[in-house]
Amino acid sequence: MDTKFNWVGVAGGAATLALIVVSWFVPWWRLTMGSPAFIEANFSPVNLNFAFFGSALTIPLIWAMNIAILLFLASGGIIMLIYSVMPNKPYSQRLLGFSYNKPLLAVLFFILEILALVILANGVVGFSVPMMGSVIVSRPPSMAAGANISVEVLTAFGWPFYFAIVVSAICIGARLFHRRIA
Repeated sequence: MDTKFNWVGVAGGAATLALIVVSWFVPWWRLTMGSPAFIEANFSPVNLNFAFFGSALTIPLIWAMNIAILLFLASGGIIMLIYSVMPNKPYSQRLLGFSYNKPLLAVLFFILEILALVILANGVVGFSVPMMGSVIVSRPPSMAAGANISVEVLTAFGWPFYFAIVVSAICIGARLFHRRIA
């Protein structure tokens, strides 16, 4: 009996499931306004924590979208693991086709989401929010009832974002490695 495994797929499936767990607790992108912070937002595809003056806010629609993305990634990771231990079955190509691109899609949609948020903040609200880094936002006295208001805005990508890029590369590698073992 010739048993073949797609070890790259096993690594990709396990890394995808690990990414879900890590993303629940550690944000992919963080926005902080003020020092001390009066607005804090921690973004990841599976969890959004938003605090305004220390009070946590939960938006049900965003919470539902986070759960949907969590299930999306979990299905990709589990199916990648199933495929990886049976890569020569007749249905394995469809399993791989379903699962290998899930982390990549999550990363791409996350980048689009953050880009849209930054463009929206810069254009509509009038704050200069960087994708990464810090900036001092100030309002002229004419727009702030004669007061000069300045606020520090700090944004940063967290290590889980870079881990998600690595997981995406591993899953794409599993797709490429399939040609060698099939």
